[in-house]
Amino acid sequence: MGALAGGSARAGEVQCRFEGGTLVIPAVMAGIAGDYILDTGTAESLLHDTRGRSDGIAADSLTGDIALAGEIARAVPLKVADLDVRTWNLPTPVAGVIGADVLKPWVVDVTYAPCRVRLSPPGQAPDFRGRALELAWDLGRPTAIAAVSDEAHEITGRFVIATGDNAPVRLADDLAQVPDAARPEELYPDGIWLARLPRVRFAGATGLDVGAGLMRPTGQVAGVLGAEVLAHFRLRFDFPAARLVVQPIR
Repeated sequence: MGALAGGSARAGEVQCRFEGGTLVIPAVMAGIAGDYILDTGTAESLLHDTRGRSDGIAADSLTGDIALAGEIARAVPLKVADLDVRTWNLPTPVAGVIGADVLKPWVVDVTYAPCRVRLSPPGQAPDFRGRALELAWDLGRPTAIAAVSDEAHEITGRFVIATGDNAPVRLADDLAQVPDAARPEELYPDGIWLARLPRVRFAGATGLDVGAGLMRPTGQVAGVLGAEVLAHFRLRFDFPAARLVVQPIR
């Protein structure tokens, strides 16, 4: 097990790793300690079937507590799933994914460099100033407004804000096309290629020449903003107040 080493993180805060385009933290899920992807863009928390089977879990679903960053979420419904598509490029084994279902009772602060995650009860988070965006929910995933554009078109809409998605951007394929892609199927989550987007606008900042993939349309979102875009900001997911506070890293 590649559990993260302890550091100088404060109470309620945990040291993490930003690697392979994902945010990885130490946690305990259903009694299984290990490294877990922390992904606000995943609606339901998941236990990797490889790790679950090695720990004697034969069922496809279970209920268990999740402990992370000094907090405990009790009796969380968990699915046991194959996560190889999400973990193949990570240098150490990952035991599962902690999703928005676990995180939404708290105020969650995320910084990618240095990598830190802090959970605070509502009303007890430290001072944090930045640009406030409205958070809305779509199929159990938090969303905010962003825009992407090529030389001819711009798409503005709600994007899933996914702290652990390893593609910088994904666009629903009913809104975007890549006509010059030799193998467009490789642009989907189980593929290995990314196209390039000239511009991505989020929280008043603009990113240029950003890697982008495709996704099947799900819910009412235009796409997903992943960790490599979000890593340019310090983020506060104030889930109880339905807002995302964004502070650019200068």
